[in-house]
Amino acid sequence: MENNPKELESLLAKVILKDRIAFEKLYKKTNMKLYGLLMRILKRGDLADECLQDTFVLIWQKADKYHQEKSQVMTWMANIARYRALDLLRHRKHELYLDSGVIDTMITQDNLELDNNHNLDNKKLKLCLDRLNGNQRHSLYMVYFWGYTQNQIAKHLESPIGSVKTWLHRGMITLKKCME
Repeated sequence: MENNPKELESLLAKVILKDRIAFEKLYKKTNMKLYGLLMRILKRGDLADECLQDTFVLIWQKADKYHQEKSQVMTWMANIARYRALDLLRHRKHELYLDSGVIDTMITQDNLELDNNHNLDNKKLKLCLDRLNGNQRHSLYMVYFWGYTQNQIAKHLESPIGSVKTWLHRGMITLKKCME
């Protein structure tokens, strides 16, 4: 189900005013996408459910912190969910593992377009990510889309932590140059 970014902005504007009906509509339009993101990070339905609830509580409480010039509503909400999931993982010291085939499969999917909106920035970011070498791309996806820590990436890729830090650093520099 495709969400219209303008419609989500309108709903969030009403949520800022504590409109419960608008909040319910926003929830219905976005909860499945956010749940999918949380499942990719947490790997457990019970944790994803808990985190989704916490995410929407934070969205309700912090709706006035959204700035449309910085990101789209769905991206903002996805970041809240992602950071909440990372907090939950740190709190529970939950280990994440993926077999190497899953990483390649997930990278080929269009994970960047959480809101199914094919805007130019997402397309450009996808093109820039595709230009990175495999280790840089894998490391960036693992950190920013799946919530891995640098230590978890090093363990999963069976590489020294210093290499992972270098891949992330150089990958971010390359992305920044490409996006300019």
